[in-house]
Amino acid sequence: MSEFFEPNVAVIQRRWPALAERLLVEETHLLEVDLTEGLGSTLSINGIQLTSRHDRTREAGLQAGSLPIDCQVLHVYGTGLGDLQLELLRRVGLERLCVHILNGAVFALVLQLLDQQPWLSDPRVELRYAGDLPEIHLPYFALPSELVLADDFNAKIRDRLISETHLTFNNREFDPQAPQIVERLQASLKWVQSDGDVAELFGKRQGQEVFVIATGPSLEPHFEALHVLRNQVERPLFICVDTAYRPLLRHGIRPDIVVSIDQRISTSHLPPEGTSGISLVYMPMVDPQVLGAWQGEKYAAYSASPMYQSLRIQLPRGELHYGGSVIHPAVDLAVKMGAAQITLFGADFAFPGDKTHAGWGDGELGPQLGAARHWVLDGHGQRIKTQLNFRSYLCELERFITGHPHVRFYNSSRAGAMIAGVVFHPELAV
Repeated sequence: MSEFFEPNVAVIQRRWPALAERLLVEETHLLEVDLTEGLGSTLSINGIQLTSRHDRTREAGLQAGSLPIDCQVLHVYGTGLGDLQLELLRRVGLERLCVHILNGAVFALVLQLLDQQPWLSDPRVELRYAGDLPEIHLPYFALPSELVLADDFNAKIRDRLISETHLTFNNREFDPQAPQIVERLQASLKWVQSDGDVAELFGKRQGQEVFVIATGPSLEPHFEALHVLRNQVERPLFICVDTAYRPLLRHGIRPDIVVSIDQRISTSHLPPEGTSGISLVYMPMVDPQVLGAWQGEKYAAYSASPMYQSLRIQLPRGELHYGGSVIHPAVDLAVKMGAAQITLFGADFAFPGDKTHAGWGDGELGPQLGAARHWVLDGHGQRIKTQLNFRSYLCELERFITGHPHVRFYNSSRAGAMIAGVVFHPELAV
């Protein structure tokens, strides 16, 4: 314990007493700490440098420069060594600086080693654990090192920060002027013109229960129960995503509605044989061969994507929410049909049991287990392998659920990612 710890903690105890109590029990001894030197020096925690080892002040200046100069309230995620906070507090017009702790043990360690009083004492500073709030706030700067080091309690906010940071990059492939998009939409136009409007389905299941079935590995233990329920006279509506269709058929389960949005989905994923009596809800980027071969009713839908702007004007159709995955419009369809209760199957957003999908081999649907470098917490509170885009999809589903408090959401499994706002089904959850 150094000379800095007591005065640092004294400031926090005076200003944020409840937070001080939490910091005092953080297990700093579990961290691997090294001094990393260059032209200057910094701390390395578990092999991750907290800041530049050459010029921390200049680095903080560059980070601060990415935030609007005239904003009265700014947010910093991660505490670092205090450099960015000090840089931002130089701004005369800044009225409030909200600092969100992403790793409590890392911050407690820094309090032991370095004087943090100059920024902690500033009356404009608000300090809290990031995980104490359900959502991120803009404008913000997230310290890259602490996005990697974020602890379990703050992991949900870390995921939202990364998703927001990657948003522009992820949207690059949805340029409405891209030749492949223009070509696909033109090829699908005749089907959009002749097929039904998804809005025709809205309100058709008012107050009823709907099963939304995705393709995560946790779907597999439910095949038998779903088969039994599907054959009952009074049962929930079965809505499945496109990649779940074949695995369901192999177990004798015919969904009522299949939802498909992806240009990479083909007739190998959605074989048309025997599809009479099964409705297909699709967005116009779907392969025209799938649309032409489907035997059941078809309903066109749009998302809010700029890809569909011209089509929306030319051929108005109902809109479904899209947050990067087909699970989003499938859930939104259930809500707009009037569901009072939605139970999710295979909505894992992770690789439980070291598998990527139910009914498909490793890599057949894209992601491979060996490429998983990230984690989320499962329903047991344990870390489980995943990939970055899955975490973004999870964030968007959680935001959607928050926006629909009148619908009860259940999860059928604890094996996949913990989904905020969803409770485990009392009879079906495993």
